[in-house]
Amino acid sequence: MSAPSAGAGEAGKPSWLDAVAFNAEGLVPVIAQSAVDGQVLMLAWADRSALEHTLASGLATYYSRSRQRQWRKGEESGNTQQVREIRLDCDGDALLYLVEQNGGIACHTGRANCFFRRLDQAQWHECAPVLRDPGQLYGQGAP
Repeated sequence: MSAPSAGAGEAGKPSWLDAVAFNAEGLVPVIAQSAVDGQVLMLAWADRSALEHTLASGLATYYSRSRQRQWRKGEESGNTQQVREIRLDCDGDALLYLVEQNGGIACHTGRANCFFRRLDQAQWHECAPVLRDPGQLYGQGAP
């Protein structure tokens, strides 16, 4: 992964995390995009610790607002994201993970990505198939 080390930086230089503008809850949105074909896979949130874990492990780690805890993508389903590159947007308030999506499923609904509903004539229509039943991915129920 082409990102700086997780430490505080060289002699007095700020940490790479100091450039990230976290919101009032200490979170920043992260878009996961396929490094292979450019497909946008998902949007999640990360706190400072999740970003540190991502850099240290090379695996996408996020913060779940509903579960109020950090989680590594694929910790239950096995569909991990190997992070190849981390990018920061111009305002410093959003990140992009370029990832290799292991298992081909990024969405907890069992689809390749989370953007499977398309607006057509003011109605939402599902435009991508379920590749694997969420019950098989997560046991009895999807997260």
